[in-house]
Amino acid sequence: MKAYVSKKNLSGSISVPGSKSHTIRAVTIATLAEGKSIIKNPLPSADGIAALKAAELFGSKYTIEENRWIVEGVGSNLKVPNDIVDIDNSGTALYFMTALASLIPEWSVLSGDAQIRKRPIRKLLEALEMLGATAFTTRSEIDASPAVIKGPIKGGTTKLDGRLSQFVSSILMVAPMVNGGVRIEVEAPKETPYIDLTIDWMEKTGISLEYDKENYKYFEVKGPQKYKPFDLTIPSDWSGVAFPLCAGVLTDSELTIKDLSLEDKQGDAKIVDILIEMGADITINKNDNSITVRGGKELKGKRVNLSNMPDSLPMLSVVAAYAKGVTRFEGVGIARAKETDRVAVMKEALTKMGVEIEDDMDSMTIYGGKPLQGATVESYHDHRNAMALSVAGLIAEGETIVNDVECVKVSFPNFYEAMNNVGAGYILK
Repeated sequence: MKAYVSKKNLSGSISVPGSKSHTIRAVTIATLAEGKSIIKNPLPSADGIAALKAAELFGSKYTIEENRWIVEGVGSNLKVPNDIVDIDNSGTALYFMTALASLIPEWSVLSGDAQIRKRPIRKLLEALEMLGATAFTTRSEIDASPAVIKGPIKGGTTKLDGRLSQFVSSILMVAPMVNGGVRIEVEAPKETPYIDLTIDWMEKTGISLEYDKENYKYFEVKGPQKYKPFDLTIPSDWSGVAFPLCAGVLTDSELTIKDLSLEDKQGDAKIVDILIEMGADITINKNDNSITVRGGKELKGKRVNLSNMPDSLPMLSVVAAYAKGVTRFEGVGIARAKETDRVAVMKEALTKMGVEIEDDMDSMTIYGGKPLQGATVESYHDHRNAMALSVAGLIAEGETIVNDVECVKVSFPNFYEAMNNVGAGYILK
């Protein structure tokens, strides 16, 4: 499916679905809790559903109701999956369910779609092997699933490269189920706000742990401990908020984004501060948990480290193309290991639209301030690229065509409908 985009301004108010990161953590912990958990305001996206179905293969049961999921967890009584655990396109679910598999004294096989079968997993498998698991990929020369796991892991110390926080989070969440203590030592931790999310979920559901609160270099969890079933609400997804927020900033618009969790620990919430520092007119309304944007203002380029918020790179690269002067993004290497190499994809697309960009493995420099030109651009089936480029089309001269936009279902299923309700004028064919 293609999105046909032309210049438009926006007005009105918009709400953003629940957080994908929170939703998949909730499903994982609900499975490890013994009893009924209620997840309110879950993100009913392809990734969230993939996590539910994968958890079901490990023994949990779920019911989907309007605006809530009920998960009947099995605690330490995880079952051996009777099929390949297919997590579709969800890297987070792949890594979390791989850790669940390491608790079982039988074989589990995990895989997903074509993108997932390119995403790195070997460092996680090696970390689980340090705790006693048997774990390998079926293609020995390729660092990607299908992955085969057999547990159970035992107490001890394991070590991780901290480039992908999901590896740390996955072992953290299963550590309470292990007899004896688990210590995770992390080299050069990145994406630390996502680790904060995991710790917050663990502590809210009855787990105690000790960790390096300043540098995130180590984590210690004594076991066994038991997760408590919960009744909790998923906050809005700040990774998703970025798209209407930046659309409002870049166009001559007045837009209010409602139903936000302004105190949430998601790293991408920092995008509000970044935009304000660049010159955006944004009002934070703490009384009603909303933000209001008055767009079309002059923005100036700046230096930004994205190591803790790599999901914001596609959208912020469009902002940088609009802003006058030079914007340099650092710590972007993590964004190269997502559903796509997002640095390369956005460089290719924005270059077609007339933007000058330089990059290396861990940085991206954008020379902004020139009008964008409409072009036919590729999302490469990556939801964040698709939404960012659809926003870029709102400020480009002429028509922009974004290919393969159905992938937005991964994190923001009603993105085009919600944006059209505030005037975006997207045409989908």
